[in-house]
Amino acid sequence: MLLWSPRSRAVVLTVFAVVVAAVFVLPLGTVVLAGLAGSWTGPLPSDLGLARFGAALSGEDLASLSVSLQTAFLAGGVSLVAGTWAALAAREAPTWLRRLTDAVFHLPIAVPSVAIGLGLLIAFNSKPLLLGGTRWIVILAHTVLVLAFAFSAVSAALDRLDPAYRQAAESLGAGPGRVLVRITLPLLLPALGAAAGLAVALSMGELGATVMVYPATWKTLPVTIFGLTDRGRVFQAAAGTTVLLAVTLLALIGLGRIRGRAALR
Repeated sequence: MLLWSPRSRAVVLTVFAVVVAAVFVLPLGTVVLAGLAGSWTGPLPSDLGLARFGAALSGEDLASLSVSLQTAFLAGGVSLVAGTWAALAAREAPTWLRRLTDAVFHLPIAVPSVAIGLGLLIAFNSKPLLLGGTRWIVILAHTVLVLAFAFSAVSAALDRLDPAYRQAAESLGAGPGRVLVRITLPLLLPALGAAAGLAVALSMGELGATVMVYPATWKTLPVTIFGLTDRGRVFQAAAGTTVLLAVTLLALIGLGRIRGRAALR
């Protein structure tokens, strides 16, 4: 809006396009090409084909993809419920308690994810809460890491809600529970959809904490990709990464459609 001449707008748009291409398009395009490549000894890959993608959609890689999807949706669902509950509760709390709650829920993203993984591994590696060596510690780690984003999204949406809706319902005799179910939650549906999408996307790509806690029977796709690169199988890792990107994008599109329908209501 501050650019008046067509030339200045064209320059800004060109610079923006170059930055986006350099930061996002080229790296992702390189990964996709590496997954298609049979070899890459020159400026461009050669012997392009889909053989590596067949391997990425079978065997251990397919099992890891299934684990990633299960973990992402379970962790996303739990974090969405817990984050929504915390945001609703903090809204009615005193200011000092609201700030404390906000700080506690954002603490996991203020420290390295490997620290979260190590902390969970130590805390839940003995009875009565023995989760080490099970799938549940991986799901718990992902839930802790994405919970802050669900809490933030719902809190921001609550701040934007017009209190007149709730006041009108209360003036007509609706109790707190009815106001929550019939007024507040329906108005929050678009924000809940956005929070769910963000939680799933972040969980699908999580590696740092997962490496610290995962058992051999519950290996996510990022861990499998990391293992492939560690063994020098970079092209196969690129194919797995491309599959991970595509599946995550499809999951986000599906959640986005749900959010769009909720917004129309």
